[in-house]
Amino acid sequence: MEEERVCLVIEDDPDIRGLITAVLAGAGFAVLTAGSGAEGIAACAAAGPALSLITLDLGLPDNDGHDVAQALRALSSAPLLFLTARAGEDDILSGLAAGAAAYLTKPFRPSRLRETALSLSRLQAGSPAPEAAT
Repeated sequence: MEEERVCLVIEDDPDIRGLITAVLAGAGFAVLTAGSGAEGIAACAAAGPALSLITLDLGLPDNDGHDVAQALRALSSAPLLFLTARAGEDDILSGLAAGAAAYLTKPFRPSRLRETALSLSRLQAGSPAPEAAT
């Protein structure tokens, strides 16, 4: 039996948070949500090792996303998927340096989010990725 995949979505915009949640739930994830960095850190601590993936917006109202990423890294080894409007090369490089396993910019294609999330969760679980569809 396959283990349940759990994703924590940290996003302050309720519409975008709802879209991310719908996409990930449709991909088979149980989704936990947080609207701020502090809520996300608390949710990560509460979820413990159950997390398969964390999506993180860098533009949060209460904390810098990079600081949140460092706090999350101290609590969880789940892959971090940065999902943000910050699209500059320096932003992407600093995101990857802060521990992001992947970096998607807004606006994003739901299919791209789905495939990236599934790929990262498979890597976390140690299972092989399926062959790409043509």
